[in-house]
Amino acid sequence: MIVALDHAVLLCPDIQTGIAVYEGLLGFPLVWQSRSDGMATAIFRVANTALELIAPDEDGAVAEKLRTQITDEGPGLKSLVFETGDIGAAHHKLTRRGLKPHPIVDGLAHHTQTGETLHWQRFRCDDTQTSGVKTFVLQREKPLPVSRCGDGSVTALDHLVIETPNPDRALALYGARLGLDLALDRTAPEWKTRFLFFRTGGLTLEIIHRLGAALDPGAPDKIWGVTWAVDDLEAARARLADQGLNVSEARSGRKPGSRVFTVRDGTLGVPTLFIAHQAR
Repeated sequence: MIVALDHAVLLCPDIQTGIAVYEGLLGFPLVWQSRSDGMATAIFRVANTALELIAPDEDGAVAEKLRTQITDEGPGLKSLVFETGDIGAAHHKLTRRGLKPHPIVDGLAHHTQTGETLHWQRFRCDDTQTSGVKTFVLQREKPLPVSRCGDGSVTALDHLVIETPNPDRALALYGARLGLDLALDRTAPEWKTRFLFFRTGGLTLEIIHRLGAALDPGAPDKIWGVTWAVDDLEAARARLADQGLNVSEARSGRKPGSRVFTVRDGTLGVPTLFIAHQAR
């Protein structure tokens, strides 16, 4: 039913600023840019998913809604859009599983420079059923092109992190209802965290629950941060440091054979890690 994470959505105050930030961070140009009905969009594509930046554009109801959301919540990751190969079957199954999906709608966008078009169908699961994370399911007419990467550029999304006050609710949502593959359920007292790893389309959704914190189990989940994969960690770190970003020293990652560093600023409010895995 769900075969991948098509993209995550990052809300930013200004699209040109967002493009400049993420071209520098990821190390390659966008593959798509469009404007429609008060919203500007830019898409960056890696091997296993995409990142879609959205921002208010000029005036109108949609633009004002986005500006209000930025004022109230700040910029950051707001939505997950999953890919399916059969939108009708996915809608039927998620209806049966109680996610109360909205009707399927057609989408069309025009590239602002080339005039190319993108076509898709998608639906939104009801927010009351997705624990506070806006969740969509989408079927594209054709795949997005993958960006050309240079030395030290991001190649893929290793994992995306979601914080939850209620891990059992997350197990039910992402495993039983959305049907993602639960690869790991681990409690790590040394880090005061319970980890749930769900795999889809070559990446991991890492659901984390802070042990010992005074959390309301009925409170919403929140998309927290991302870890980008690179082939050459030192080249990536040097590239970002040369741009003036505040990056940590490289260190061993929690996964055996991995090396990581943290990007402390210049991410539009998204906690960001870079990782490289040792070849086996």
